[in-house]
Amino acid sequence: MFDAHRDDPEFGYRFLADEARAAGEPMAERTAWRICSDHGWWSVFGKKRSGKVKVGPPVHDDLVQHNFRAEAPNRVWLADISEHRTGEGKLYICAVKDLYSNRIVGYSIDSRMKSALAVRALNNAVARRGEVAGCILHTDRGS
Repeated sequence: MFDAHRDDPEFGYRFLADEARAAGEPMAERTAWRICSDHGWWSVFGKKRSGKVKVGPPVHDDLVQHNFRAEAPNRVWLADISEHRTGEGKLYICAVKDLYSNRIVGYSIDSRMKSALAVRALNNAVARRGEVAGCILHTDRGS
């Protein structure tokens, strides 16, 4: 591989893996990458990066629009998931908070962060609060 890199330093690890295979030495690209990384062998051509990030349209309308006030209970709820490390591993809690009273109206705890965690927290809040028709649930759209 050293000879191939010395002869053609403009090529990267993929080319070097191909050269090794052509010489009868089976090699995965990941192995070639590791060897190149260990020796500081990099292609003189870098990857082209656009620099432009295209942000897609929002998935849902932002009904709260950073106006974090509510006129009455059960008008706006906020939800978030938090990770807590314990001696036995990670625990995840999803809490639903009423913006008017600033109280937690529902929650769910699990060792795995799945969509069911949020669904259980929301179901818990609805069961405790009763009639919540028209209530807005606002999240940060995180994991």
